[in-house]
Amino acid sequence: MSERRRWLQRLEISREAVRLFREHGVAETTGEDIADAVGLSVRTLWRYFRSKESCVEPVVSLTTDAFVETLRRWPAGRSLEEHLATDHRLREQVSPADSDATLAVVALSRREPGLRALWLVVYERAEPVLAQVVADRLGRSPEDLAVRVQAATLAAALRITTEDLAADLADGRRRSDDEGGERLSEAVRAATHGVLGDAQEPFSS
Repeated sequence: MSERRRWLQRLEISREAVRLFREHGVAETTGEDIADAVGLSVRTLWRYFRSKESCVEPVVSLTTDAFVETLRRWPAGRSLEEHLATDHRLREQVSPADSDATLAVVALSRREPGLRALWLVVYERAEPVLAQVVADRLGRSPEDLAVRVQAATLAAALRITTEDLAADLADGRRRSDDEGGERLSEAVRAATHGVLGDAQEPFSS
């Protein structure tokens, strides 16, 4: 199986797993249910994923992948928060259905430890990639401590923003793409202040 086909198969499984978790709950959904939904044997399903909770990883990873690609498009002469607020391709890279699926997983993760652990692992894995993007931007090594810390704060900004949007959706409020972009821009502004060149006042005694 080609890498592309394997990725598409994993994504299809992921979408079905999220659908079943939303409709029936995580505890009530089995690996057999997920396998049946995509027409696979359970044995084949476990070749793709180590647990039923890990089946959601491909869908939720789409958000971090889109964020990384948006950082790579960050033009010179524009602040990162301005870029995030105006680069609509960030929203276009993830379909509305997959965006909703991600928010549903995040909402479920508040009471499902297995999903919470998976959600945090996705962002931990994104940090080295973000570190390389930041390092390229600053002309520094991705191994520099400050660069790695910056990458971690950027990942946290995206994670917290997504969690806020998921909480809003769970409470019956759906934010527009523009509102979501503004929220992400605000979070990134908080994460990057004083690290990517902004002036910062010293702490007062």
